[in-house]
Amino acid sequence: MPKTPQTPASVLKTLMEEYQLNPFSLSKQIGLSPSSVRQIASGKSGISIPTALLLAKFFGQCSSYWLDLQLQVDMHEAANDKALQNKLKSIQKVKKPDAVKAKPQGKSTKSNTLAEKRKKAAKVPGAKTASKKPAKK
Repeated sequence: MPKTPQTPASVLKTLMEEYQLNPFSLSKQIGLSPSSVRQIASGKSGISIPTALLLAKFFGQCSSYWLDLQLQVDMHEAANDKALQNKLKSIQKVKKPDAVKAKPQGKSTKSNTLAEKRKKAAKVPGAKTASKKPAKK
């Protein structure tokens, strides 16, 4: 069984203790309700992107730190969800359909090379031939 990851709740509780904050004082500082802070600190609520941004700004961290903590918890819970694991076992990976046969890579029907342009110009009476060097200004 995979190791239980560090949770946003445990990190938040540790930081609140370190900075001598209670849910009410933290909530006033970051603009969340005290009940939201209590829910997160107790592990009953997860970290949303806006909450991660608020906590990161207040504690001087990257918002991805909080989101990564939440992701690890979510992945751990999903890995231990028997119903989900059974469902995953029943799903087969999709296979790509046979590729449509590509057109052969023969000569192009359009004549874009300089030599081909010269040949065409030589056949047209009064046409100027394409020169190798660009004209000087």
